[in-house]
Amino acid sequence: MSKDFIPFTGQEYLDSLNDDREVWIYGERVENVTEHPAFRNSARMIARMYDALHDPARKDILTVPTEWGGYTHRFFRAAESAEEQLASRDAIAEWQKIAWGWMGRSPDYKGCFLGTLGANAEFYRGYEDNARNWYRKAQEKTYYINHAIMNPPVDRGSGPDAGKDVFIRVTKEDENGIYVTGAKVVATGSALTHYTFVGHVGQVAIQDPAYSPVFIMPTNSPGVKLLCRVSNEQRAAVLGSPFDYPLSSRLDENDAILVLDNVFVPWENVFIHNDLEQANRYNIHSGYLERASLHGCTRFAVKMDFLVGLLTKALEVTGADQFHGVKSQLGEVIAWRNTFWALSDAMAKSAVPWKDGMIQPDPQHAGAYRVMNQLAMPKIKNIIEQIVASGLIYLNSHAVDFQTPEIRGYLDTYLRGSDGIDSVERVKVMKMLWDAIGTEFGSRHELYEINYIGSNDVTRQTNLFGAMGNGTLQYCKDFAQAAMDEYDLDGWTVPDLVNNDDVSVLKSRSLANLV
Repeated sequence: MSKDFIPFTGQEYLDSLNDDREVWIYGERVENVTEHPAFRNSARMIARMYDALHDPARKDILTVPTEWGGYTHRFFRAAESAEEQLASRDAIAEWQKIAWGWMGRSPDYKGCFLGTLGANAEFYRGYEDNARNWYRKAQEKTYYINHAIMNPPVDRGSGPDAGKDVFIRVTKEDENGIYVTGAKVVATGSALTHYTFVGHVGQVAIQDPAYSPVFIMPTNSPGVKLLCRVSNEQRAAVLGSPFDYPLSSRLDENDAILVLDNVFVPWENVFIHNDLEQANRYNIHSGYLERASLHGCTRFAVKMDFLVGLLTKALEVTGADQFHGVKSQLGEVIAWRNTFWALSDAMAKSAVPWKDGMIQPDPQHAGAYRVMNQLAMPKIKNIIEQIVASGLIYLNSHAVDFQTPEIRGYLDTYLRGSDGIDSVERVKVMKMLWDAIGTEFGSRHELYEINYIGSNDVTRQTNLFGAMGNGTLQYCKDFAQAAMDEYDLDGWTVPDLVNNDDVSVLKSRSLANLV
């Protein structure tokens, strides 16, 4: 089997990132992201995912043969039956277990879009062949492609032309392609990707065809600049250790501002250009949204497995696990966990016909997930803060404290856990839980889950608009009206119910007054 048609190994993936991409952090350009302390361990966690695609114990779960003689991650292929869609969901879950659900923009995420390109090529009118070619190309190596689809939040109240100097626009075109300038946010994980997809969520902000392009470009394209936020991974390395920041140290998907400075995009990488109508329809009609919901819900369900297990261990450490109220709140967290697995199951097992034999997850289940996801993490965090309480901060400063003879005895005595759990194990559990909800890494994840799948207003409105469009809202109104139609001012209007004329005190009094 040709290596051109199978996924990267972990080492091949790491090697592929040393390509002169322009990544900036702390005022310096990064020479090689796989060796820089801001990115190196997160890159190696992605490498684990690529290695898993070659692992005989996991390969059948994670991959599927392609029609070109290779194999790829299942979610990169269009599902044509509920069985195939469920297998794709299981592949998502298996891959997400490698990062315990904490890497939302792992390589399989963009499969939500890439897997639609074969069946929905006709949507990209004028660029149909590009869609089909990328459907194949993405599968050949299972490329890591991220996206940047939001405009920077500037001058939002300043009128329709605000942001013209900031938003992505085409400045020139020739026989070879287009030249693009502007910025998008938030390019999560972009420093570790092979390509960046640039598109729109909702309406194009400026109704000028120059602002409508949708395209893919190599992350190392000349003129592409990634301006990164603070690195939780590097902070953990400088101020702590893996023991102190076990999630931050290896699972930090650095979010970046994507700046394009006269970037050339060849025609073969363009999907929409000079077509406001199609650009405005992309969010709903490209087909990625329901698949993104399946991926996000499954990933969050895996994270919930992790949080339920870690919270339970923390309660056992403190000895609070037998308290009545604590049991109730742990039960609520488990109910949230069950909710997301149920929604993932419902989406995966549905088979809503779509384009060219492809099926999609049921949009009603997807819409429910997008609202529930925004509610869950703040609620779960609040429960953890209530029932673990001071246990989250009743901790020593650093792993090195346990290697300091002058204080080790005190730590062993005063920081020990319950039921024979020693101080090292107690602190290990609590620091992991604090990293999950209390550090800057944990706080970033709470913000991420709240906003991951879109504006809080929009996610709710899509449920409304969907119910209006598919008849559900009218059915519900008619269902309520059916109950209202069975009575009026004079009583029941249906023959099988008995009016209260014989027992009503008020009716008897009213009749007496009339006499």
